[in-house]
Amino acid sequence: MVGRGIAPNVVTYTSLIQAACNIGHWNEATRLLFEMASQCTFPDVFTFNILVDALCKDGMVVQANSVVQIMIQRGIEPDTITYNSLMDGHCLRGEMDKVKQVFDLIVSKGFSVDVHSCSLLINGYCKGKKIDQAYKIFKEMPRMGIVPNTITYSSLIDGFCKAGRLQEAEKLFSEMQDCGQLPDIQTYNIILDGLCNNQQLSKAIELLREMEGNKLKPDIVAYSIIIEALFKAGKIESATDVFSGLSLKGVQPDVWTYNIMIKGLCNGGILVEAEKLFREMEQKGCSADGCTYNTIIRGFLNNNETSRATSLIEEMSERGFSGDAITMELIVDLLLKDKVDPVLLAWLKNSV
Repeated sequence: MVGRGIAPNVVTYTSLIQAACNIGHWNEATRLLFEMASQCTFPDVFTFNILVDALCKDGMVVQANSVVQIMIQRGIEPDTITYNSLMDGHCLRGEMDKVKQVFDLIVSKGFSVDVHSCSLLINGYCKGKKIDQAYKIFKEMPRMGIVPNTITYSSLIDGFCKAGRLQEAEKLFSEMQDCGQLPDIQTYNIILDGLCNNQQLSKAIELLREMEGNKLKPDIVAYSIIIEALFKAGKIESATDVFSGLSLKGVQPDVWTYNIMIKGLCNGGILVEAEKLFREMEQKGCSADGCTYNTIIRGFLNNNETSRATSLIEEMSERGFSGDAITMELIVDLLLKDKVDPVLLAWLKNSV
């Protein structure tokens, strides 16, 4: 463009900054920002917001705050979007005091906090296990003229579930529907997980059927939650049936699902099926990860199949994975009992 005598405008520079941010090239994005000024092409609030948001999402909140200071120095007033990005960045770092400070700053400057601002604050409080403070913000939203959306409800429901306050989570789940906010797949998955983690498996299965009946197609996360809960309840056959039915429902298991299945089968002493599934997942295009290897290796070690475990440990090492703390503890325990294969002992020495 420049070679042809065409000067880049603010839209051109903003697009280039966006592209640089998308691939994490912060130095290039910053360079472009300063180049704009040197070319008398002044960035607007939209340009700055792109950089602030990208920096915050990458955990670089200090740098994002520096960009905001540059905005102010140049007479460009940060808006609600700018401050929401800062809130999000502090939330990701667990800095809830700073999140609240930014929230209060929005209000003090006379900006209208929006549903996104409130949802960020609620989500941050929930992740910090400050559920009552999150709920207080939620109850204040109508007074501020803000209608909670699905993200707001989902964050608070998740907080209640993780705090073991299942009745309040279920009440909120019903309330959101009464208010015309339809739960999405993530909301359902949060409730499913909450029910399963609070020994309400039958309710969770009923909710899964409700999803299917409402034509809200459960995803692999929903089915994985149910499969894991069935295994924990000792219902191995039922868990296997749900897994076997996934293909008919057009749902593809991912590595997390396979890991749940392999762990459940190993815990049930069904090692032949566990290893069969372990090999099958590779054939179906789902690569095993370090967790998969550690899970099946522990299954064989716990069932005194040290020879098979040794073979898998060698395979795991060849693929660049390593034993986790629990696997290493089992091997050391076998070592103390003088039950370790020489090959396994050599591997253990190399791993320390």
